[in-house]
Amino acid sequence: MAKIIIERDKCKGCLLCVSVCPKGLIIVDKDLNQKGVNPVKFSPLVSRIPSKARQVNDECLGCSLCAIMCPDCCIEVYK
Repeated sequence: MAKIIIERDKCKGCLLCVSVCPKGLIIVDKDLNQKGVNPVKFSPLVSRIPSKARQVNDECLGCSLCAIMCPDCCIEVYK
């Protein structure tokens, strides 16, 4: 299973990565970061896509779309 690491204090909360994740595994964190914004976080256990909201076995595809889309290079993808 692939996973991503997000540097939450570099994240400016633009949500571009959220919009491109095909599995909906990137969500907005409720806690603020050093910049005073709600950063995103990787949540492999909960999908934001309504049809998959109850599935707990969603896996990151390792497609790297989130890392490519991030303007601040906050995301690293591990396969």
